[in-house]
Order: sequence, then structure tokens, then C-alpha cells
Amino acid sequence: MITEMLNPNGAKIILGTPSSNSLVVPLTPSATTMFGPRGACLISETGPLWVADTGHHRLLGWRKCPEVDTQPADWVIGQSDFSQEGQNANGTTTAATVSVPTGICACGEGLAVADAWNHRVLIWKQLPEDNNVPADIVLGQADFSQNESNRGQSETAADRMHWPYGVAYHQGKLWVADTGNRRVLMWQQLPEVNGQPADLVLGQANMSCRDENGGSEATAASMRWPHAITFWGNNVPQQYGDRLVVTDAGNNRVMIWDAIPTENNQPCSVVLGQSQFNTVQLNQGIYFPSGASLSMPYGVTAVANWLIVADTANSRLLGWQDTVDIGTPAVALIGQSDFQSKGENALSLHPTRQSLCWPYGISVCGNTVVIADSGNNRVLLWCNN
Repeated sequence: MITEMLNPNGAKIILGTPSSNSLVVPLTPSATTMFGPRGACLISETGPLWVADTGHHRLLGWRKCPEVDTQPADWVIGQSDFSQEGQNANGTTTAATVSVPTGICACGEGLAVADAWNHRVLIWKQLPEDNNVPADIVLGQADFSQNESNRGQSETAADRMHWPYGVAYHQGKLWVADTGNRRVLMWQQLPEVNGQPADLVLGQANMSCRDENGGSEATAASMRWPHAITFWGNNVPQQYGDRLVVTDAGNNRVMIWDAIPTENNQPCSVVLGQSQFNTVQLNQGIYFPSGASLSMPYGVTAVANWLIVADTANSRLLGWQDTVDIGTPAVALIGQSDFQSKGENALSLHPTRQSLCWPYGISVCGNTVVIADSGNNRVLLWCNN
């Protein structure tokens, strides 16, 4: 039996494509189009909404929560206008350019963006309310003009990054999925200066290591391709958000810590998608998926007692409720007719309001789940049940 997690009628609002049944093709940039968006964040139920339009190397902003399909964006950051595209606006790296922006989240009173191919995270202290508002703080680089991985060094450190794809802010702490360094970094409080080093690392024994799975087989502490971060509670109000959750896409699993880690390389308590800590095969080595398997899960979010995972290569969302043990199967499914199916757009010729194609990013605000449906070049605003 599949439990209902989101409204079965499908997305309430679709942004980025002319219609819900249009062919998926690369789109030239405009105020209404997107190309492979990988992240989106609704700041409040009334807005604003910010989207990482990854393939167009820009951020799109809507002043208020969109109310109709294909509603045009109000603001753009990263390009001179809505018709332009190109990494760093085809110029040098600045505080107002991006290259493959991916993760995006509310951060204090402002915004944080994982600017992946500039190997940095950008922070705006206040929410941008205009075109090309420059960021206030950069992490992973010494200043806004630099963009080399690990600051041009072969080793990494607490103040360096390589392909950071995910970012999250929770209870005053900033978390970054430093994907290319196979680790997650945490700052105990919102950074105040450029290049501020992280305070804690997960996935590696120390701040200078960057090997896949720590140079060995997968364990409860190691990572191969960490991508997204969220915090999951349960039905006990005082414990809401106490569990850290990381999608370890390269190991085809989701890692869960029962409490917020306090030590470097602290092992997780549970994994989903695998039956053991040292197994890593996509769909557990079987061609077709199941409710207990994953294939490159890139996105994750939590709402009330639900944990929702974007099982990206299986073109579906999976949902778990309350407490879980290692390998617990999902109880809810979006994007496919059953747990054994994995076709893009459920093998339909055209995308629909209920279908998905390589969903990368997922976030939630109030009653609205925001899905970056990357393979369909669109963002979905979908009500939860």
C-alpha cells in the first residue's frame, strides 16, 4: 500500500515550461524559462521564491509566491538581463556572478547559494530585492574574484571547497555539502568574514582529507558524493529537527544521524537505500528499483513527520514517516505508478503535473513542497497532504 504524501492532482503551479505537456528541450533564457534547475527555495508561504537556474548560470527571484503557471520572474542575479546566459556572465568571477549554482536556502535574514563550479558558497545577509545584488560573504575562497577548486591546492582544508552542491541553515548553524571533497562542513554560527574556516567536518577523518569513502570501503562515517542536507524531526515537538539527514548520492543512500553531530567524522546512525553500511550499489544491484532502494538520490527535505527524498535517477520522490531503521522501505511515492518503476516522466511522451524527470532539489515551506524537476526544465510548487 502506498501512503499519500502530496496532493494526487499534481503540482499546483509549474514554472519554467510553456505547459505541463510540452516537449522537453533546452530553452533560451528569458524571465519564464529555465535550463536544468537544481535548487529552489520558498522563503515564506507568500514569497519570495528563489530558484537556482543551473544551466543558465543564474538565480531567478519572484517577489511573491507565483500564482499561475509560467509566471515570469521579477529578478535575476548572475546575468545582465533575463536574455543572457554563460558561466560568470561570460566574464570574471564577482560577488554577483555564478557558475552552475545548485543548492539554495534561506539563511538567517538572507540567502545562501552553493555556487558549485566557482567552488564557493555565497551569502546575502539580507534577501536580495533587485537584479544583480552582490553577495556579502563568500566561503571557500579568499575573496569574490577567486574560483579555483580548493584554492588551487591539491589538498583541501577547512576554508576550501571543491564542487559544493548543497547548503542548509538550521538553528544558527550553516551546513555545506562539499561534494567534490566528499564531505559535509559545518559552521557553528553564520560566518561573518570571507573565507571563514568551517568548525566541523563529516565524511573525512580531518579537514585535509578528501578521498572517496575516506580511502576505503563505505562505512557509517564515509561519503562518496554528498549532495543535500536537511533536518528531520518526528511527532514529539521538542525533538523536531534533531536528526541530520544527508543524501550520499555516490553511495546511493541517505545517511541519518539521530542527533546533531558534535565531533569530526562522527558516524551516522542509519542509512536508507542500502541494507548495510558497506554496500553502495544503485538500486541495490538490481535493474528495477524497490521501496528500499535508491539510485543517485540528490535532494532531501522534511515536513512534519515526513522525510522526502528526491531519488533522482529513478525519477521519483520517496517518503518515510517517523522513525526508521537501516534499509527501511519507503511508504510514499510520487512520480511513478509503483515502487518497481523508474521511467522518466513515468514513460510518458510528455511531462505531466504528476510526473518527474531527474528531480534534483526539493524543499518545503508551510504547505508547499518546491521541486526542482531538472530533467523537465521546470520547478513545481506542490501541496502536501
